Amino acid sequence: MRLLEYEAKSILTQYGIKTPKGTLLSRNEDPADINYGPCVIKSQVPIGGRKKQRGVLDSDEEPELDRQIQSVFETEIQGYRPAMVLIEEKVEVANEFFMAVTYDTVKKRPVAIFSSEGGIDIEELAQKEPEKICREHFTFRDGLAEYKARQIIADTGISDKLLLGVGSVLSKLATIFIEKDATIAEINPLVLTRENELIALDCHLDIDDDALFRHKDLAGLQKDGSRYEFLHSQTDFERKAAEIDNLDHRGVAGRVIEFDGNLGLIIGGGGASLTAFDAIRAHGGKPANYCEIGGNPSVKKVKELTRHILSKPGVEQIAVIMNVVSNTRVDLVARGIIKGILEAGEKPSETVAVFRVPGAWEEEGIKILKKYGVRYCDRKVSIDQAAQMAVSQG
Repeated sequence: MRLLEYEAKSILTQYGIKTPKGTLLSRNEDPADINYGPCVIKSQVPIGGRKKQRGVLDSDEEPELDRQIQSVFETEIQGYRPAMVLIEEKVEVANEFFMAVTYDTVKKRPVAIFSSEGGIDIEELAQKEPEKICREHFTFRDGLAEYKARQIIADTGISDKLLLGVGSVLSKLATIFIEKDATIAEINPLVLTRENELIALDCHLDIDDDALFRHKDLAGLQKDGSRYEFLHSQTDFERKAAEIDNLDHRGVAGRVIEFDGNLGLIIGGGGASLTAFDAIRAHGGKPANYCEIGGNPSVKKVKELTRHILSKPGVEQIAVIMNVVSNTRVDLVARGIIKGILEAGEKPSETVAVFRVPGAWEEEGIKILKKYGVRYCDRKVSIDQAAQMAVSQG
């Protein structure tokens, strides 16, 4: 279950991580009493890429505030519309950082990730300046002590009081990850203000559905249908995809929205999936669907999803595009894709327009793709370039 931003930030504050001064506003409330001056208006929907979809607006002039709030309330983002918006005081930013904690399915341990630059595409930064991103595994039993968090951060050149402060936040984020049974806990960006305060401007927190019985407060949120509106009525195609996702508890492979296109998409979740989807369209492609996968889905789930997407009339090719993955095995995705194509009676070399999934077990995945003559590319090829390659093959 993905928490809304304000819900995730409430947990951050419980653990002593500062967030901006903010007010939650429902659709029927009057914003007249809000007096922050310059502020940021944020749509509260359970999906990434809100800013690209005009779900996050900066407001510098108070006379415009009412109109902008209404605009955010009415903006649909991938089928979601907010029941609430978060209005936060704008802070003066001196530096931005990225930090996240997720689960490495290969090493079977949590991994902390830190970058000395935040608010940007981390994958692009990893390509251009890899020394600015550091990773460190730890155990559920021991957690991530502050001194270990500081060691990770120090490798990016941060020192002195700032090192102590950022290290404390990363250690607390790891504790949240463990104690809340999260699958990912991310702050992007964590900012240093001009007043030398560390503040989490945005937070992404996903809770393992299978662990919700241990968190009755969060389980209640999952059942609350008033948190946001889902405007899209499921088609038969989408319902079948949801059934595939429910085949077993491992990973996500089946969050599908159907479109009238001819290129099937199997793409990674979050902002990267929106980037890939938009890039396909920008290069003249016509997506047959929007589809998120991640969290190390089983070969069977990927196989069934592939067969299902290829069953859609008019779809002859698929594009498999993901961000750099640490919690999803590339070889398992590759196996599922190949098996799905073969069981659909098609040739993998002709059906996969492009395969771009860099990350864990990548070399093994490439061996499988090579065996079947599938066109693949590594992290040196951007998501945009991979999208262009996919469209050119159609």
